[in-house]
Amino acid sequence: MLIAFNKPYGVLSQFTDKGNAGSGRQTLSDFIDMPRVYPAGRLDRDSEGLLLLTDDGRLQARIADPRHKMEKTYWAQVEGVPDDASLAVFRSGLDLKDGRTRPATIRRLDDPPAVWERDPPIRYRKSVPDSWLEIGLREGKNRQVRRMTAAIGHPTLRLIRHGVGRWTLDGLAPGTWQEVSV
Repeated sequence: MLIAFNKPYGVLSQFTDKGNAGSGRQTLSDFIDMPRVYPAGRLDRDSEGLLLLTDDGRLQARIADPRHKMEKTYWAQVEGVPDDASLAVFRSGLDLKDGRTRPATIRRLDDPPAVWERDPPIRYRKSVPDSWLEIGLREGKNRQVRRMTAAIGHPTLRLIRHGVGRWTLDGLAPGTWQEVSV
């Protein structure tokens, strides 16, 4: 079984909030009442979008393990408008504190993607424009997209994972899930 879930902002990518009982933080159990399914990978609490869950350990490893190089696609709303030189640096890989990233795909989106309003909304600044990027990665370093956009001088304001391999969040409202074909 494979489940596609559109994880809202602020939700932990786990079923319990270990060590923080009573914290009021939402977890997957607030949205999914399905026994014996586990996330195939993680999505930070302050990121939104597609999270896949499965009851099949091999499938979970194939999706989550960077050795399988399954592409993950993100929409990132960033501060400023990256120029072509910044995008070229991003594509070739960047040196982060935990090592060099693999080459990634990146492109500016002419129009913002048709997405839901975030609660809480992002902070807008009148004097600094923002833009949307579509980014494809085949690895999963901790907070990698955010660190990569910051490294090219364009901090991430909002991050939505749109796809993992052939699966996307198309048609899934935030906080909803559906079973999808493997």
